[in-house]
Amino acid sequence: MRVTTYTKYRGGLLDALNLQELLDRLADFLLQAGFAGRPEDQPWWAWTDPSDGDRSLDALREAILRALIESGQLTPEMLEELRGEGPGDEALREKIAEMLDDIVRRLVEEGYIDLTQPPQFPASHQAVPGAGHIDEGKEAARQVDFRLTDKGIDFLGYRTLKHLLAALGKSSYGSHDTPHLATGVEAEAASRPYEFGDSLNLDIPATLTNALRRGVKVPLDLDYGDLMVHQAEYRSSCATVLLLDISHSMILYGEDRFTPAKKVALALSHLIRTQYPGDTLRVVTFGDRAQEIPLRRIADAQVGPYHTNTAEALKLARRLLLAQKKDMRQIIMITDGKPSAITLPGGRVYKNPMGLDPRVLRETFREVAACRKSNIMINTFMLARDPALVQFVAKVCELTRGRAYFTTTMTLGQYVMRDFLRRRTRRG
Repeated sequence: MRVTTYTKYRGGLLDALNLQELLDRLADFLLQAGFAGRPEDQPWWAWTDPSDGDRSLDALREAILRALIESGQLTPEMLEELRGEGPGDEALREKIAEMLDDIVRRLVEEGYIDLTQPPQFPASHQAVPGAGHIDEGKEAARQVDFRLTDKGIDFLGYRTLKHLLAALGKSSYGSHDTPHLATGVEAEAASRPYEFGDSLNLDIPATLTNALRRGVKVPLDLDYGDLMVHQAEYRSSCATVLLLDISHSMILYGEDRFTPAKKVALALSHLIRTQYPGDTLRVVTFGDRAQEIPLRRIADAQVGPYHTNTAEALKLARRLLLAQKKDMRQIIMITDGKPSAITLPGGRVYKNPMGLDPRVLRETFREVAACRKSNIMINTFMLARDPALVQFVAKVCELTRGRAYFTTTMTLGQYVMRDFLRRRTRRG
């Protein structure tokens, strides 16, 4: 006789783990910029942690561990062991290491991250239990880099957008032009008789009323002239170029200003793709030189030992916008420094970081005036209150009739989203 023995199921931490909530907590780490230059390129008055921008598997595991601790998902025994207050239980330390490796595996299997080579997990996972240490695979893990996949970038864009819209006063969003993006049925104007070529968005009550005026009979006889259609406000398409400052000041002064800017780019991309499919968004980074980067590369973008070539950024943005046949064109510029470089006709970069160089200003304002002539609005979001920067931005706003915002890394996303939505609801 066959006998089946059942044992009590003991669920682990991984069974109750919400992977998407964990990714949300890891957003700052996954999008952190880091410094692209050498340590000697850093100014003497600024310093950044060399671990910023570390894309190794070891750094990812440490970030996951911090997220688990902050979210209170570790047992008291695990916390004591990690603090060094426990009895030195090697089996427990091995269990923590296995849990972190399993989480990494799940992130890879579900398509959120990709590894440049298979992770080399500690040998203790295949050896006798209790024989290994949590740090055995540390050196090997440093040799394995990870990157966000398109799915991971899209998810972070969605979560960032959700948080930003919730901060504006609503927790959900739809495709209608209201201040809070609430879903609903639009009724912006009285209906009118249907004409050939109109969208068949029938006003049913008005159509039936026209038919009933000729008399009530069954079946109801509808004529072509009875058809009435809803009128909706004309929705114009918009082309946007987001300019991101990657000069060294965006990270080297004790505050990472670039990671929040990247979050804004991802949120805008998700909003445009899902709610305004007729719109376009291009991203341009500018330091010593300006270049367009695809959105899939924005998670890996870094700041560097660069100056601020605002003129070339505006020139490139204007060229990208004029190539698109859209009713509205706008530039959203996020910066924390005044213009300090221009590109000379021969391609050499002229730099003067000491102040508002007349040569640099003259070339920059020439590009601002060209944007005004092309009917391109420039809205600037300043992450600093340097008097020279304020003076420059005030002049830009005067020339292009744009707006300027003094903001911080905490409120940058809310300001940008509110401004974009206000601009988007205008008539073309």
